[in-house]
Amino acid sequence: MLDQLYRKLVIDHAKYKRNFGRLEGEGVRKIHYKNPTCGDVITLYIHIKDELLTNVSFEGEGCSISMASSSMMTELIQNKDIKTVSSIRSEFEQLIRQGEQSDDQIDLGDALSLQGVHKLKARHNCALMAWQALDRVLHDVDSYKGTK
Repeated sequence: MLDQLYRKLVIDHAKYKRNFGRLEGEGVRKIHYKNPTCGDVITLYIHIKDELLTNVSFEGEGCSISMASSSMMTELIQNKDIKTVSSIRSEFEQLIRQGEQSDDQIDLGDALSLQGVHKLKARHNCALMAWQALDRVLHDVDSYKGTK
C-alpha cells in the first residue's frame, strides 16, 4: 500500500515538475550537471541571499527518478538556510546509498518516497543527480565565504 502511494508520488513529480524553469537575475547561481552513467541532464538555479536559498528551480531531461528527485529537492530546500540544506542533502544521500536515514529528525518530505531506489544501485545516480549539483553549489558558496 505504502509502495503504491510512493510510486504515485514519484510519477506525479516526474510528470508535473515543481519549480521547473529558468531563474534569472542578480545573485542566481547556475550549475549544469550531467549524470555520467546515463546521460540525464539538469541545470540547477539557486538564488541565495543572506545564507538563505530564497528561490530554487531547475531545467533538464531524464528518467522519472531523476526528474522526480529534482522536483522534490527544489520544494524541500526552498527558503531554507544553507546549513539546513546541507543537512538535508547529506541525509537524502544516506537514504539512497544506505536505505535508511541516520537522523529521522530531518524531514525529507516527498523525497522519502525515493527510499526504494536504494535497492537499485544502477539508479542511485539518477536519484542523486540534482543533489550532487546542489552539493557543488554549496561547496562553491563555502569556498567563496572562505576567501572573504
